[in-house]
This record gives sequence, structure tokens and C-alpha cells, in this order.
Amino acid sequence: MTLALSVELVATIAVVVAVAGAVNGVAGFGFAVVGTMVLAATLDPATAVTFMIIPMFAVNLALVGDLTREELRTCGTRFAPLLVAALVGTLLGMALLDRLPEAPLRILLGFVSLGFVATNQHAVPLPSLPVVSEREFADTPLVMAIVGVVSGVLFGATNVGVQLVAFVRSFDLSHGLFVGVVALVFVGINGLRVGAAGALGLYPDLGLVLASVAAAVPAVAGVAVGKRLRKRVSERLRRAVVLGLLTIIGVRLILGGAGLA
Repeated sequence: MTLALSVELVATIAVVVAVAGAVNGVAGFGFAVVGTMVLAATLDPATAVTFMIIPMFAVNLALVGDLTREELRTCGTRFAPLLVAALVGTLLGMALLDRLPEAPLRILLGFVSLGFVATNQHAVPLPSLPVVSEREFADTPLVMAIVGVVSGVLFGATNVGVQLVAFVRSFDLSHGLFVGVVALVFVGINGLRVGAAGALGLYPDLGLVLASVAAAVPAVAGVAVGKRLRKRVSERLRRAVVLGLLTIIGVRLILGGAGLA
């Protein structure tokens, strides 16, 4: 899993992470899933997942900076079971990433991408599953631990953490606090993942590490640009663009993993 850098590849990566950052800034989500899925269609999937860890850490660290010290302390205490469980699940997911062959991983990423689209689109109503609406139940250490472990495994292997986002969204938080809490969780997870990736040998050489660090710059810049564009783009349009892109990428990943494209 080496990354042979060329001028064209460096330019492609810079554009991908900048656009993914802009998408996150405009839509409020999507940096990890857009960046990872696009890169997975260009690089081998395991390299794409690993490469995005440091840029994700940088983007979420920038978002955590919007929280006050009091909010950090309160959220850190309240969501500690979720964060700890997600860290454990993430390590399991990364261990799985190190063992999955390229073709099955590519297909898995494709289905995760399409699953993200299916659960976020509004055109076709999906059968609703019975859910527990009582916030007090969700706000228990046991539930947070279960959600954290399961979501962490998927996030560790694919960079897709939509389950964690959806769970945190179920709480009665302001938009700013919601973004900050999600960022706080992902800062902790991705901080651990940087070290875990090195320990598991997912960073095969210094070139991949340096390229990943450098990619954090256009990623954070893209988020800043996206925030400025947010008021100029309707929610319907930005959702359609993001989901349309992920649909195309998901289909391509599945076909590529199956040897049909």
C-alpha cells in the first residue's frame, strides 16, 4: 500500500480534499465520505481510508475550536461513554481494514456510499424502523457504548461515521453545539487512528504520511470557503449534488470491486 506521488496525483488529491472540505462547509457534513469515496476510486481503498485520517483530524480540530471551554467540559463528560466505545470500535475496524483484500473492501465502500445516499435522500420514502424516542434512554452509558462500538468499527474500516452523527443529532442540541460535539468525538477518534495506523503498518512510508499532513491545508481551506458559500446555495441543491456524486462513486466502486469496470 504505497503511494507513488506524481504532479498529477498531488493536484488530484489537493482538489479532492478541498472540494470535500467545501462540501462539508456548505452542507454541514460529508468531508470524510466524499473525500474517501472519491480517492478510493483513484487509489486503492485501504490507502484512501488511511490517507484521509490526518485531514479529517485537522478539519474536526478546527470545528472544535468553536466550542467554549464550558461546552467542551460539559460535552466531554456527557458523551464520554460514546467516545470511549467509539475508540474501541475504531481500533477493531482498522484491524479489519488491514486484513480485507482490495476487491471486497472496494465493494464494501461502494455499498456504504449508497447506504449513506439511501438514508439521506427524501425522494423515496424508506420503511421506518421502530425507534426509541425517549431521549433519556439514548442518554444512558449502555446505549452510548453500543452505538459507539458499532459505529466505530464501521468508521475505522471505511471513514464513514454517519451513525455517530445521526445519534448525536437525536439529542436536544443547538446546531453549533451539535457540530462541535460531533467534531469533538471525531477529533478523539482520528487522533487515536493516526497512532493506530502507524502501529498497524497502514502508513508504509514517510511519503504517505507527509502527503496526508499536507492535504490537511486545502481541506481546512475548503471548509472555510464552504462556510462562506452556505448562504448562497439552497439546502435542496447542495444535498442533491452531494448525494448524486456519492451515488455515482458508489456504483463505480461496486462495479470496480466486482471486476466489471
